[in-house]
Amino acid sequence: MKKRWHMGFGLLLLLFFQTKAQTVKPTTMALPAQTLSITVLRPADDVYAYLSAPANFAIWAEGFGSQLAPTDTPGTWHFKMANGNNATAKFTPPNPFRIVDHYVYPGNGQEVFVPMRVVANGAGSEVLFTLFRQPDMTNEMLAKDKAAVLKDLGNLKKVLEQR
Repeated sequence: MKKRWHMGFGLLLLLFFQTKAQTVKPTTMALPAQTLSITVLRPADDVYAYLSAPANFAIWAEGFGSQLAPTDTPGTWHFKMANGNNATAKFTPPNPFRIVDHYVYPGNGQEVFVPMRVVANGAGSEVLFTLFRQPDMTNEMLAKDKAAVLKDLGNLKKVLEQR
């Protein structure tokens, strides 16, 4: 009988905590997002090898501006953005999943998550870039950001297909 009481009490506690966990509201809202992509006529492993080297971002991604240089922290790079502000980027380490995610810290206390993937597409590949609309972005700012990303992806395609 004593064992039954313990099991019943344990079940009651479990239900209580599960209900509590399910009623906690998230502290932040999900950001609107859209995934942009471009087909690159190069094998996915080649595209990933190029993208997994952060130094190459300065070649094709105008958003990284200039003076892209590694810091003492592995995977973290400093650069001067196109607008002249200093920023930092932290890149995902090389991995077998062709994930090229990175975080950009533009120096205003904000952290911008930039998910990127390379997916095989026959003998070529797709580069997927998810663009999140930041809370303070106007429609015009979002359109400008999207146009810049599409231009950068076009630059990437050109660079990789000429190699």
